[in-house]
Amino acid sequence: MNILFCNPGFREARQELAGLLPGSKIDACEPSDLPVAVTDIRPDVLIACGANVTAEIMSADSVCLVQQFGVGLEGVDIEAATTQGVWVADVPAAKVGNADSVAEHAIMLMLALSRRLPQVNEDIATWGVNTTKVRSLFGKTACIVGLGDIGLEIARRLNAFHMDVIAVRRRPGQGMSDDVAISQVYSLSELGIALGQSDFVILCAPHTPETHHLICREALSQMKPGSYLVNIARGGLVDHEALLEALRSGWLAGAGLDVFWEEPVDMTHPLFACNVIATPHVAGLTDTACAGIALAVAENVRRISRGQRPKYAANRPHRPRRLPRGLVGPSRPHWPN
Repeated sequence: MNILFCNPGFREARQELAGLLPGSKIDACEPSDLPVAVTDIRPDVLIACGANVTAEIMSADSVCLVQQFGVGLEGVDIEAATTQGVWVADVPAAKVGNADSVAEHAIMLMLALSRRLPQVNEDIATWGVNTTKVRSLFGKTACIVGLGDIGLEIARRLNAFHMDVIAVRRRPGQGMSDDVAISQVYSLSELGIALGQSDFVILCAPHTPETHHLICREALSQMKPGSYLVNIARGGLVDHEALLEALRSGWLAGAGLDVFWEEPVDMTHPLFACNVIATPHVAGLTDTACAGIALAVAENVRRISRGQRPKYAANRPHRPRRLPRGLVGPSRPHWPN
């Protein structure tokens, strides 16, 4: 079995998968090199890793499955995959440790912003003589935009901080877990009402045409003065130039970003001269999540090798491509330089 990661990062993910699929050859390439790599390597499985997997890429007749190492398939042309007989699947955030890991990261960003961690770290030289007053999460209002698996895990943790948690979701009447306290759920059309009440706004929604630049200049103007924005979902949810204006003017107190309008992001952009705490899209890359996702991905690779439908498939090709017999054998994993 030939497996190609469409990103040279994810080394721990590749190691986890190699341990679970010892008969497979695992390679990785830069997203820009993908057209050449699929011709040279002839992968049976593409691990998307955020790359754009186009109809041209999937025209390589060896590809039977495009699998995301986690949740989200924005870069995959699912319609073209279906037409060409290629399965597409991701791994839901719940039950594999991914939702928990991303929720922890969101809390970390909230705490680092409210406690002004970078500035306070510098103040240790003067032992806090010039330290600006910091904020507590206790008693504040947090608005979670998107109440999927990750949003619910964030809400569950914020309950422990005794925050008032409100939310915005596409279907406000949809049921929730009984052990999560959310005082009010608003529809997308009521986003401005929710933003105006909130000290922290945490973005957990998927990036779709409907939610592209959901946090635009108008939405930012509706946010509470001195509030914070945290984005651990997708960079396309935020108009970053409008965010820059809101931070420069002091309307927002700060932003915590794990995702960006382009990745990798140019750190010389003026946004990073503001009160922004940035991390390189690593919210879900913990030991727990990596191991849990790898188990689910390995199971889908095995299912494809047996001619079965993968779990969590996003499509259903009429005539799925099938692997040649004897593809899975006792070979050593291959590692790229």
